[in-house]
Amino acid sequence: MTLQFLGTGTSTGVPMIGCNCEVCTSSDPRDRRRRSGLHVSADGTSFVIDTPPEFRLACVELGISRVDAVLLTHAHVDHTAGFDDIRRFNTINGAVPMPAYGAEETLVALKAMFPYVTTAPNALGLFRPMIDFVPVKGRFRVGGCEVTPFRVEHGTIRTNGYRVDSPSGSFAYAPDCKSIPPESMDKIRGVDVFVVDCLRLRPHPTHMGLDESLSAIEAARPKRAFLTHLCHDVTHARLEKMLPPGVKPAYDGLVVRLGSNTLRGCDFARKGRSE
Repeated sequence: MTLQFLGTGTSTGVPMIGCNCEVCTSSDPRDRRRRSGLHVSADGTSFVIDTPPEFRLACVELGISRVDAVLLTHAHVDHTAGFDDIRRFNTINGAVPMPAYGAEETLVALKAMFPYVTTAPNALGLFRPMIDFVPVKGRFRVGGCEVTPFRVEHGTIRTNGYRVDSPSGSFAYAPDCKSIPPESMDKIRGVDVFVVDCLRLRPHPTHMGLDESLSAIEAARPKRAFLTHLCHDVTHARLEKMLPPGVKPAYDGLVVRLGSNTLRGCDFARKGRSE
């Protein structure tokens, strides 16, 4: 199973509009953070978790040409604004509806945001996303993967994380949360890879700060962990030095191969860097 980070930034993205701080003006490409999303390839299935505003740009830059399903964590715009671009994958897949999984509240919000979504080709031949909205209350399957939703606390909006299990490994993804309830932690403990919210170094009302992120990782006991949904508090290089073994900050384009310790940053060779 392969994970690729479409984006790793907070709702404003990094660099932020009108900011001249050290991170926003950094020449390190790892400090340029699109809004957060993830692409997963496993056992012949390709799906994404969330469709952030730069979804199309990320897919083009990273060479993603196949998506079979969408998992939605919640309805905040920084995780859903690129949803319309799913229509291109409808075309690639042969004009068939694509399943979009999420909590009932999340799907109701998506339908309101994108009222023109359909399940059939448009009679005028115009592009419209063809989506089969699937409410989730328990485990479900996407291709060869078993997906377990788990609730996290993220302000007042209903938010899910997801655990994904396949024959090649397991991971849990919780990009937006202030805390993970004990019953949810029980569902993800011991995964191969845990990707978790880490907005900034200091506390925040609806997101984890660094200490909270590390506490959640310690409780989850994964083999490896990655921090995502990062703001402009600290450079990638400096944050990396602050973390314990087995924990790294994610960055846009990072590829994580489960069952391997190999990490590859896409486009770094083009920019004169490698990892």
